[in-house]
Amino acid sequence: MSTFISKDIQAGLDSARMSALKKSARLRVVIGEDRYPILRMEDHGFAVSRADTPQLRGLVDVYDGGVHLWQCLIVAAEEEDDLMVYDFKRQTVPMDGPAVDFEVDANAPVALIPNL
Repeated sequence: MSTFISKDIQAGLDSARMSALKKSARLRVVIGEDRYPILRMEDHGFAVSRADTPQLRGLVDVYDGGVHLWQCLIVAAEEEDDLMVYDFKRQTVPMDGPAVDFEVDANAPVALIPNL
């Protein structure tokens, strides 16, 4: 019995695998107005399709649907088959307000009620 697969069949299998990865991808990397699906997420980085994604570099945002997960500084790490793998140099959680440079009292009032 032979385990040889022709190039046409192998190309079809690879295409079906990439299509399934793209359909199941919830995470997205966003650069400006451009969005690209993340096909594989790891602790130290992520992988995207080489064919559909230009060479990424620098500061990017990672979203899960509409939720902003991280702001990341990335570098290209390696190519794996049809994927391009990027590593995080910095990965920070986005803040919903500006950073404060003073101590906030735990019992401080949340809002002021005006005198009427």
